[in-house]
Amino acid sequence: MPACDGDLRLQGVGDLMTIQVRVGPSRIAGQGLFAAQAIPKGTRIIQHIGEKISSRERARRLAAGNAYIFHLTYRYAIDGQTLDNTARYINHSCAPNCEVEKTSDIIWIVAVRDIAAGEELSYNYGYDARNYQENPCNCGAPNCCGYILAQEYWGLIPR
Repeated sequence: MPACDGDLRLQGVGDLMTIQVRVGPSRIAGQGLFAAQAIPKGTRIIQHIGEKISSRERARRLAAGNAYIFHLTYRYAIDGQTLDNTARYINHSCAPNCEVEKTSDIIWIVAVRDIAAGEELSYNYGYDARNYQENPCNCGAPNCCGYILAQEYWGLIPR
């Protein structure tokens, strides 16, 4: 599959910098998003894009099985189900190399450490402990808790 571009605007810099990423088979789950170049720690890699929806519509779409919805504020969420949202291919990991950074209207995926070219991008999806058994984790990290959970809940579930 060809490389996809994630756009990055450096704070305080007017030039647009493109971070090269590619979609490919993942050892975690289905397809994943991979760095096609070395990415330094702190880099805004790609935006999670999609339709801005109300909290009520968010609840309806989640109940219908949409897994690409991202909480933005108490009033709004971003539905990233669109195929234009390359960030939708980023899988969960209990030892992620990325994190989510939210501004008022934008959700960025940001490197939390240096990432090597060819490495799969991941972040902790941050699920709460409700129905945790329905979301087993296959990240393979040495510290994997076994479920897709925010780290704050790891000590609350049986091992």
